[in-house]
Amino acid sequence: MAKSSGILDWCNVRLGDDHNWWVHEVSDPVRWDVDGLSIIDPRQVAHLIESVEPLRDYGFDQDIMEAAFIPFRIDKDLGSGKVRLKRVKDSIFESEEKLFALPDIVDEENGPFADLLDHLTRCRVKMLNDIFDFEQKLSVDEVEDEIREDQNAEFMEGKAIHSFEELCAILDYAPAGWEGEEEGEEKPSVEEGDGEDLPEIDEEDEKALEGDSSLKWDEDEEKEEEGDGEKKTSSDDEDDEDEDDKDDEDKDEDEEDESDRPARGRRRR
Repeated sequence: MAKSSGILDWCNVRLGDDHNWWVHEVSDPVRWDVDGLSIIDPRQVAHLIESVEPLRDYGFDQDIMEAAFIPFRIDKDLGSGKVRLKRVKDSIFESEEKLFALPDIVDEENGPFADLLDHLTRCRVKMLNDIFDFEQKLSVDEVEDEIREDQNAEFMEGKAIHSFEELCAILDYAPAGWEGEEEGEEKPSVEEGDGEDLPEIDEEDEKALEGDSSLKWDEDEEKEEEGDGEKKTSSDDEDDEDEDDKDDEDKDEDEEDESDRPARGRRRR
């Protein structure tokens, strides 16, 4: 596996504010410019290896990806967020050791990393055209132009593009309106995981919260007011019924009193 930078034996890297690793110093400063030079960390390497798996059915060549990177392993911690890396000959696909991968961009236009970007774009376009029923087939130029436009916008804002972001822009690319629609990709349900991360509330605290009027919704308050109104109406009806019963009892008593009285004689004419 030929490399264009034979004397690049080590490099010092730093962790940036964007949580990506950037090259701070190299053993070959003649051919390597460290200004904006990014390096892919082991976690990102694993993600890329997983992401290219679906492309194997569409012509992905592992050797092209191997040739595009110079592998390094951690040598020692330099402190202050910096680490010394030492070059190794291991394969990023087969090594059991956690490796960093430095893109070989000595020749940015026609070098191994540029070849990888072109290769992945072609494989991605083939896959998208195969799994989606587009009205018009995607073209490599169309995808490259769209990705380049987004990157130029970031350059205009003074943002350095990390090599991992360059690769993910290709591996995750989908035309507008087709994002997240790839085969086997399920969208999480809204109900999935609801309440899983919520803290548990003690029974006593829960009762206290239920009695706190400041935590009630307007709808709950309206329901309570309606309930109070119903209770009041029911109570009034009961009072009216009691009064009616009382009047009936008084009437019955009067009738009984009259029946107990002695009959009066008729008035003579």
